[in-house]
Parts: sequence; structure tokens; C-alpha cells
Amino acid sequence: MSLLTASKHKHPELGYASDFISVSMAPFIKDIKKKGIKIITNAGGVNPSSCAKALQRVCEEAGIQMNIAVVSGDDLMPKADELKQQGFTDMFSGEWFPENVHSMNAYLGAGPIVRALDMGADVVITGRCVDSSLVLAPLIHQFGWTMDQHDLLAAGSLAGHLIECGPQCNGGIFTDWHKVHDWDNMGYPIIQCGEDGAFVLTKPPNTGGLVSWGTVAEQLMYEIDNPALYFLPDVVCDFSNVQIEELPQDAVIVSGATGNPPSGEYKVSATHLCGYRSTAVATVGGVRAADKGEKTARAILKRCRRIFHQLNLEDFTDANIELLGTEHMYGPHGRKHDTREIMMWLAVTHNQKKALEFFAREVAPAGTGMAPGLCGIVGGRPRVSPVLKLFSFLYPKSNVQVALEMNGAFVENYSAPSTPTKDYLKQAYPPTNGKGQETTDNLPVGDCVFRLEDLAFTRSGDKGNNANVGVIARHPVYLPFIRRALTAEAVEQYFAHLFENTDGDNVERFEAPGINAMNFVLHKVLGGGGIASLRSDPQGKALGQMLLDFEITGVPDLPNLAKNVP
Repeated sequence: MSLLTASKHKHPELGYASDFISVSMAPFIKDIKKKGIKIITNAGGVNPSSCAKALQRVCEEAGIQMNIAVVSGDDLMPKADELKQQGFTDMFSGEWFPENVHSMNAYLGAGPIVRALDMGADVVITGRCVDSSLVLAPLIHQFGWTMDQHDLLAAGSLAGHLIECGPQCNGGIFTDWHKVHDWDNMGYPIIQCGEDGAFVLTKPPNTGGLVSWGTVAEQLMYEIDNPALYFLPDVVCDFSNVQIEELPQDAVIVSGATGNPPSGEYKVSATHLCGYRSTAVATVGGVRAADKGEKTARAILKRCRRIFHQLNLEDFTDANIELLGTEHMYGPHGRKHDTREIMMWLAVTHNQKKALEFFAREVAPAGTGMAPGLCGIVGGRPRVSPVLKLFSFLYPKSNVQVALEMNGAFVENYSAPSTPTKDYLKQAYPPTNGKGQETTDNLPVGDCVFRLEDLAFTRSGDKGNNANVGVIARHPVYLPFIRRALTAEAVEQYFAHLFENTDGDNVERFEAPGINAMNFVLHKVLGGGGIASLRSDPQGKALGQMLLDFEITGVPDLPNLAKNVP
């Protein structure tokens, strides 16, 4: 959203995902019309009305007519001064409402999309909304579900959660990636849902990918916190006892989601300017490549600091050196330090743009005045870009006015049906954190050692500066042994080099027994997260893969044990 906001500032007619028009709609607009396909998208970004106008031009050029609806009201930038005075704080860090707010959007739900469909919309374009609502809304519209049927809303939201990242549930980024075929022709997911909320997840025939218990279970754990308390605008879902059953030919049936009344607030995500950043990446070859790369990076920083001192500029606010190819991101678990080729990653931030313009210029002299074997700077001179930091808070739904347009004209302000809401306290749904687990007390011991990958799938993702790692046992027999070894404390120790501090409270563990899984939430682990992070993995995408090397020791022969379970 922050990138789209920047685009709109430069060109007022932009601010939406232009690929939606040029790639997804324009080439197929006549077929979409002929087949009566309804389209729902949040490609509107920070300018959904302009997105609708662009689509209308496509329709006119094709000689067809479609009812194009727009849902707006998520953009809270007009209220920035008011919200700052009200003293909102970040829901994760507790920081006060920031200066220099760049963008601010509430995550809307399915309700206004349903209303647009009920009014006859062929295409519904929204700004910011939760991704799963794009699937929940047509189910509510088609089956006549009401907003107080929380179990059905949870089932529809689960369907949306599973497919919101496209082929990630169809074998994309799967732990057993080597079993997934034809990446060049990946099939995107299809949901076949019944009126009772049970649904089949599959993909088009003759396409690449894989739909299995494992691929879907991994995606179920993706980017969530407590599986029993998954907050959405329309419902608070409990996914902890969801069941996944494999069917023939790349399909699974999913059931077991339950729901509770939603809270009375929307989650709002704002971004604010927090200085500037620049990243230099260069290849270094030859003997002692890692030593050469690190010395080069530190020399560049030293040159820049000398210039800063001469010009009375402050020091860098942060700097991060990584030697990619040495297993740097593994910290103390890295095994490869004597490689003869590396990528030098040098990322820096500063409060002033001109300071980083000096940095960008001072990288080039490394090619002639520093280490031999520096082969080239990837992408040429580093670019300087603003650092936009995330700020999230809860805001009363009653204070957000959602509007509906149809074919370029205002229709109405959306009024949500009167349904009960509920106040939620995190303490009411505490993590287990590996404590008090009676099922692990009397487990047998043995002489075997397994890597976690032998026993489980993993999937990791991010929410701001936090990350989650879902761990799904490959067989129910394995879960108690994994649980005994993989406590919250053990995970914190394993990733200790990535945390700001290791005080023992950085990791929470939650249970999802329906799919034999645990979910670990790692707080403040991403160096700021997103574009505010200087790391090569700012969204924690590799954390799950890194955890696969965790060793489960002192256990019996678990595969043999599993064979003997009825």
C-alpha cells in the first residue's frame, strides 16, 4: 500500500495494481463477459475508483458493458491528525502514533463486497481488505449466509485463507519441493464449497503443482498467530481442529473450522517515513572470499563515515553486513565458511537522503582499490529509497464510513447488519510454550537422532517485525516427540542470533491438533520487517527451512513406531 501511495503522489490517476487491468482483465474481458464470471479484487489499492475507470475503458474498447462496483472507505489518511491526537499506540510494540504518516488503511471485511454483489455487480474492486474476504463474500452472496452464522463464516474464511497466496497451497514453497512437478505451469487453486461450509480444494487438470494433505496443512499455518483465535473483520476463527483429508487426483476436503463473534474494531496498518536506506550487493570470488567481502564492506563504511564527519553529518542509523554463501543467516549453526565465492550484502540506513547518496558513490571504488576478485556490483550503483515502517492499531468499526459506487456513481454508504461483537483478551487463549504438556511426560526414549525435516513439514511467514513458523508432524506418532524437544525456549535459542535480545519471552507456541501441528510466533525477529529491515530475508521466509535442521535426539525409531500404529 505504501508503494501504491507513492505512485499516486507522483501520478494522481495511479495508486492501484495496474497489472490487474493489463494482465488479468484486458486480454480476457470478452470471455469473462460471455461466461458470466464474477470478478472480486482488492487491486484498487489506494485508488479503487481510478482502477474502475481504467477497467471501464477496457470494456468500452471491447464493446461490452459490465457493472463495475467500487468499495472505498478503508483509506484513513484524512483522519491522520485526529488519530494522532487520540493517542493510538502500535498493537505490537506499544510505540506512540508516528509523525510523517505515509499511508493508513483499515482492513475491511466481506460485508460491503456482498452488498455490491447483491446490487448486481459483475466486478467488485476494493481498496485494503483482508484477502480471505474475497472468497468469503461470494459464498455469503451465493448461499445467503448471515453475518451471525459464525461457523459458516469461519469455513468460508478458511477457504479464502488457504488460497489467498495462489499456488502456495498447491505445492508452491512446499517443504518437499522435490516432489512437486512442472513449476513452469503451476496450477492455481480452486475451491468447491457447499452450503454447509465444507469444501474441496483442488487445481485445474493437466497443470503443475501438487495438492496434498501436506501442502494444504502448511498453508493453513501460514502467517497466523494463535490458530484458535484468528482475527478477521467478520468473524474470529478457530482453526485449531481443522481436518484435511486427501482425495484422489490432487484434491483434499477441508472441514472443522468454527467461529466466534468478531471484535468491534478494524485492524489498521499505517506506514510512516523513518529515514532512508540503500543496499549494495557485490560478487566476490577467490580464496578467502568471505574475509575479502567483510573487509570490503567495513572499508566502504569507514570511507563514508570519514566523509560524514567532514560534512558534519550524523553516522548511519544502522548497517548490516551479510556474506551470502557462508550460511551467514544461520548464525552459529552455519557450516560453510571457507567458500571461494560469496555475495557481499551491505545495507545501511540514514536519516538524510544525501548521506546515502555519498554511500552509493563510495561503493564503486571497491572495484579498483580493495579486494581482488570483486566481480561486479549487482544492479550497478545502489539506489536510495525511503524506509517506510509499519504501524498497526485497532480502530472502532463504527468510526469507518464505507462507501459503494457503481459504474462511476456513488450509490450508498454501507451499513453493516446489526450483529453481536465480543471483547477478546489474549490471556483467555494462552500459548502452551511447551509447558505442562502431559502427553510428553511418559514418552519412551531411545538412541535415535532425527532432523526435524525427517519428522515434519514447516512453513514460515511474517507480520510486520514478527514471524511465525508452523511445524506439522508428518505422522501423528511423531508429534509428542517433536513437542517434547521443540519448546518455545528451544526455538528462541535456535534463532537467538536473530532476536534483538534473548530474554526468554520472544517466542510463543500454540497448538493445532487437528493437523498434528504447532505454531511458533517469534516476536521482533526480523530486524524491523519488510522494507524497514536491512536483512536479506526481511520477511522470515527462510526461517521454516532453517528450522528443518533442528535435531530431535534421544528418541526411539519413530518411522518403525509409526508403522505399528493401527
